[in-house]
Amino acid sequence: MAPRTTTQTSEPTLFIIGGAEDRIGKAALLRRFVKLAGGRRSNLVVIPTASSFQKEVVTAYSDAFRRLGAPEPEVVNPRSRADGHDPRLVALVDAASGVFMSGGSQLKLSQYLPGTPLGDAIHRAHARGAVVGGTSAGASIMSEFMIAMGEEGLTPRQRVSQMSHGLGLVKGVIIDQHFAQRTRYGRLMSVTAMSPNLIGIGIDEDTAVEVHGGSSFTVRGSGGVFVLDCRSAVTDAPDARRGAPLLVSGAVIHQLSAGAVFDLVGVRLLEFTENHPDVGVTKAMAKA
Repeated sequence: MAPRTTTQTSEPTLFIIGGAEDRIGKAALLRRFVKLAGGRRSNLVVIPTASSFQKEVVTAYSDAFRRLGAPEPEVVNPRSRADGHDPRLVALVDAASGVFMSGGSQLKLSQYLPGTPLGDAIHRAHARGAVVGGTSAGASIMSEFMIAMGEEGLTPRQRVSQMSHGLGLVKGVIIDQHFAQRTRYGRLMSVTAMSPNLIGIGIDEDTAVEVHGGSSFTVRGSGGVFVLDCRSAVTDAPDARRGAPLLVSGAVIHQLSAGAVFDLVGVRLLEFTENHPDVGVTKAMAKA
């Protein structure tokens, strides 16, 4: 069957979820993804490649997206780097208004997508305004450089995390997921301290950053987003021995909740939503 065609003209948008998002209740994050992709007129593609339970993943997301009003999604599932050259899979992504990558092993995604025609098709989809979303491993692959694996915990340690190449849909950042739930503060700080030109973004479960045109993002969902800026920090990363605790002094930390709008270019808070029990919700602008 020929893929459905779609035309997108909206601002390029990424929808990056920290994992374990609600799929069977209100499903607020997936509902937002479907809306961004066009709702009932959307043409969704699900990429379950990262998962070890691909059949179950396809069923779960297909059921969720249909319940939220979207048509049956197409499945794009490269099983090798050679599959990343499959014209049929490329055509499905080229026709999509929304592309969603599941969780699992981000190393599978980094092996099969970047530098292939299929990876190029995901870039074209993003550029024309299709929303590109991902959860867990599908979140990590969004950045140009990603954490492939690493030791968890609160203390940053030298050379206990490994980096790999991602899709590069959002530049200048490193994205980590399941952030608070799996205590990944230390590994994000260790890789950011060693690459201080990159901004670290840690996303909690059932939480997303909605990236607008690559220049800013809005926090969605029930958890928090941790932003780490080590550009002016002092660190002993070049000299510390393998496994040693890192010295990192002067890093700037932003802890953001739902409704916060963050500037990725200026690396600062732009806007936040303040909850007042008696007067409801008020928006305020952060001072430069």
